[in-house]
Amino acid sequence: MTTLAAAPSSAGRTGPHDLSHQGLRPSGCVHWNLVAPELIQEAVRRDEGKLADMGPFVAITSPHTGRSPNDKFIVRDPDVEKDVWWGKVNQAMSPEHFDALHADVRKYLDASGDLFVQDLWSGADPAHQLSVRFVSPNAWHMQFVRNMFLRPTSADLASFVPGFTVLHAPEMQADPARHGTRSTTFIVLSFAKRTILIGGTRYAGELKKSIFTVMQYLMPKQNVLSMHCSANVGEQGDTALFFGLSGTGKTTLSADPHRFLVGDDEHGWSDDGVFNFEGGCYAKAINLSADGEPEIYRTTQMFGTVLENTVIDPHSRQVDFADASITENTRVSYPMHYIKRHVAGARARHPRNVVFLTADAFGVLPPIAALTREQAMYYFLSGYTAKVAGTERGVKEPQATFSACFGAVFLVWHPSRYAHMLGALLQRHDAHCWLVNTGWSGGPYGVGERMKLGHTRAMVRAALSGELNGVPTTKDPMFGLAVPKAIRDVPTALLSPRGTWADPAAYDAQAKTLAQMFATNFEQFADGVDASVRSAGPRG
Repeated sequence: MTTLAAAPSSAGRTGPHDLSHQGLRPSGCVHWNLVAPELIQEAVRRDEGKLADMGPFVAITSPHTGRSPNDKFIVRDPDVEKDVWWGKVNQAMSPEHFDALHADVRKYLDASGDLFVQDLWSGADPAHQLSVRFVSPNAWHMQFVRNMFLRPTSADLASFVPGFTVLHAPEMQADPARHGTRSTTFIVLSFAKRTILIGGTRYAGELKKSIFTVMQYLMPKQNVLSMHCSANVGEQGDTALFFGLSGTGKTTLSADPHRFLVGDDEHGWSDDGVFNFEGGCYAKAINLSADGEPEIYRTTQMFGTVLENTVIDPHSRQVDFADASITENTRVSYPMHYIKRHVAGARARHPRNVVFLTADAFGVLPPIAALTREQAMYYFLSGYTAKVAGTERGVKEPQATFSACFGAVFLVWHPSRYAHMLGALLQRHDAHCWLVNTGWSGGPYGVGERMKLGHTRAMVRAALSGELNGVPTTKDPMFGLAVPKAIRDVPTALLSPRGTWADPAAYDAQAKTLAQMFATNFEQFADGVDASVRSAGPRG
């Protein structure tokens, strides 16, 4: 039997800062900035996962197969005390507890044997770029971050200085009594120490989202709106943004074969335009098919791609994307250039169109509607959607939820700060804003049917092409939304949600229930916005 040899020395791939600057003195070898073949080789040699048919690497992260938002903390340092939106989203940890956890994570990593280091960037705009050092005992996790973030050249690495450090100890268990955590899992950010500690979970999404949280804090301080959205560009150079929580269609709709992808999840909007925070994509893989999502499916047939929690046949090693026996939240991570039609440099002009995606579990919102600037701010602050099964631990089926700015769990400042920035940018650049329901029609979840992807694509393409600008609309009596009367390649009956229900009275009752939910939720934001925004919500 052939044994894979360890990766060769990575001398020459380090900058002026070794691991002593992170307080680490590892007992084993340090693998600096290995490239994909080396990292995959190491991951296979160390039995961290398996290679599937056509070359992607498959890792299992059970029992954590989604984010653990209740285990995320920000250290309550004096410099950020007045900035942070403290509460359920941003739980506070004392500096003393962080220091204890930090010391124990370093001891754990020092004793782990070999360590893998990746020096990467977040932010495609050099004027707003964050240098990040990731340190982990697992090779496959470092392949994941190498896919997901921007990769410096060899010349860049020679002078690389970490602006933030992520110490990743996936198998380490925290002690809540000693470390001030809620459980043995921890994701802790210290802006004062510019350090992130992650442990007690192998789910790779924590690495990606922890850096997004950092960018959500740093970018507004630089007058850049940080956004949980995907972005693409048309043949004429027109940029579109797609906001929405995981599972609402950000990745699917932005990976349009007729447009060029800027990024699938995290962006900044500055005075110079839009730029991606990342260098790769992290798409949901459940029920992925070559027919439904050809661009994304193609990446699963390529070496270097990382698949999380997908099931493979033990004999053929082929992936069964329909198998949800491990989790509904199966994932695929790949570098941006695996998408043929991508924007080199991951930067684009100011957007012409902004799309809010919501999976309406109540089945009462129209499939598409034009928003005024005030409505855009209202629905942005509301962030109504449904959590999709498996995205977070314990979520077994879609649940109606409100998530400010379509990503409350990643915000650091109060949501109103991001909303005011968005409103100002929409006005300054005369961008059109749309609300698109990718959820249910004809009844609520369990009764109605999910919107067909083909119809949603047709509606979005009509909006982005300008076909819907100035067309006749009908005002929804409950939500006050301007709904187009007709859209090419879309059944006209679908555009009126009330008419899709067998019982119109049941629709009215459900719509009134959702309208009241909007009103109740928005009370927390009412004092921070103008009366015109407060009155832009549902009329129920």
